[in-house]
Amino acid sequence: MSNYYSQKLSAEQLRQVYTDVPLRIQQYLDAEIDLICKKIQPGDSVLDLGCGYGRVFINLSKKTRNIVGIDISFNNLVYAQNDYLKNASFPMIQMNAARLGFKAGQFDLTFCIQNGISAFKEDPHQLISEAVRVTQPGGIVLFSSYSHKIWEARLEWFEIQSKHGLVGEIDYNLTGNGVIVCKDGFKATTFDRAKFEKVTAPLNKDMEIFEVDESSLFCEIKV
Repeated sequence: MSNYYSQKLSAEQLRQVYTDVPLRIQQYLDAEIDLICKKIQPGDSVLDLGCGYGRVFINLSKKTRNIVGIDISFNNLVYAQNDYLKNASFPMIQMNAARLGFKAGQFDLTFCIQNGISAFKEDPHQLISEAVRVTQPGGIVLFSSYSHKIWEARLEWFEIQSKHGLVGEIDYNLTGNGVIVCKDGFKATTFDRAKFEKVTAPLNKDMEIFEVDESSLFCEIKV
């Protein structure tokens, strides 16, 4: 499962996930990007954790060109540079988000959207702690997960992915309450307010949890 995104669901396959989506899911994806863009100040240095094929880079580059992306999948990064972002140049590095190779305080904004905190299958406290470490004092860290209000559209989206062979057949006996399980071992979970509060408490930082578009639950940490 830890290698699912790096081996099976990457590059062109990952892009297809974000190409054939229900209208409600497209609204959700757009709302997440809009929120990140609103948080960026001109000239900010921004780090995208789990950048994939650079899906959000073009939108973010309208606010700042100082964008760095990391992803566990080398295939994603090659596809980004050779195909999706071939007319643009952004630093993109193969790296584990739980073990970042950046110096402390290097970025103004560090973010991980589209439920990466669950999808990465890494220790969530380690993920957030590393994001805080590489963000400079006065900067912000943003992590998002799904709101329970978008469950039906989210399940429909995974059914489309399953139909196209991007993920396995959905096991409806094990699917529900924010968790989607596929018969090939894929499992998509979520983070609710209580989980965000628990994992951020040891950091002793100012933190706010808020909902966007009745689809995303964001945790914002002020470093």
